[in-house]
Amino acid sequence: MTGGGTWSLKDAAGKKLVLYFYPRDMTSGCTRESQDFRDLHAAFRKAGTQVVGVSRDSVASHDKFAAKESLPFALLADTDERVCKLFDVIKQKSLYGRKYLGVERSTFLLDGSGRLQQQWRKVKVPGHAEEVLEAAQRL
Repeated sequence: MTGGGTWSLKDAAGKKLVLYFYPRDMTSGCTRESQDFRDLHAAFRKAGTQVVGVSRDSVASHDKFAAKESLPFALLADTDERVCKLFDVIKQKSLYGRKYLGVERSTFLLDGSGRLQQQWRKVKVPGHAEEVLEAAQRL
């Protein structure tokens, strides 16, 4: 987690929760997605929804990323991939013909009881945060 603290699902008890999984800090798509969630943060709060970003990057990387982008929400450092595996977001990917295992950009919306209400897989960044906000407002 950013700042080196710990976070658990209990920290969101009674609130709706958006968990967005992204491949890497400081990359163009991940930066844009995080900026979009940042820019809508007040609207998510008004909708009683907490936003948390998750990637396999380290706490130090998250701290730099969060500071650079002024992110007002937690970023979880899932370096052992426990949370990524729980949500089944580690997928085979390909870059320049090289195959590797990486995080598939995915978002999950949980209700105030911690039950999964909606999921987005293979996310395309443009308009995504707005779509997640609309879903959270409908809950």
